[in-house]
Amino acid sequence: MAEKLTIRQVSALDTAEFERRLGSVFEHAPWIARRAAARRPFASRDALHRAMIEIIAGASDDEQLALLRGHPDLAGKAAIAGDLTADSRREQQGAGLDRLTAAEFEAFHALNRRYRDKFGFPFILAVKGKTKQDILAAFAVRIERDAAVERREAIEQVGRIGAFRLADIVAD
Repeated sequence: MAEKLTIRQVSALDTAEFERRLGSVFEHAPWIARRAAARRPFASRDALHRAMIEIIAGASDDEQLALLRGHPDLAGKAAIAGDLTADSRREQQGAGLDRLTAAEFEAFHALNRRYRDKFGFPFILAVKGKTKQDILAAFAVRIERDAAVERREAIEQVGRIGAFRLADIVAD
């Protein structure tokens, strides 16, 4: 992994380089980094993250839905095919989702399908520090929720994932 940037270095990047370096913080959504670049300079990594979260909160419903739909299913077809982004692959491997038994894989597949059918986007969970059992338990609770409540939770999880990814790129 490359050496982390300081917040001063991040704030000094030109817009194109800012987007190149930070465009992967949110899965398939470099537009968030592009818009955040206009808010420079940042006092801290947390201030940068807050700005990115504000951009998501201020995005249109269609942009938010596209952001959610840009995430892969956990232990889904993209993982099997090797089509995950490097960040998603590392996160899912860290949670043991690359080492599922056949029965666990079937459980994830069925839950992914039910969840996507109900909500119109994949189940999103910041899996860093979680086990496959933690993830299945969260699935069981969240799949029963009201659509509006779950969409807010999914956006919150996107923010958590972004914070973890940003911490891998930008020093405190």
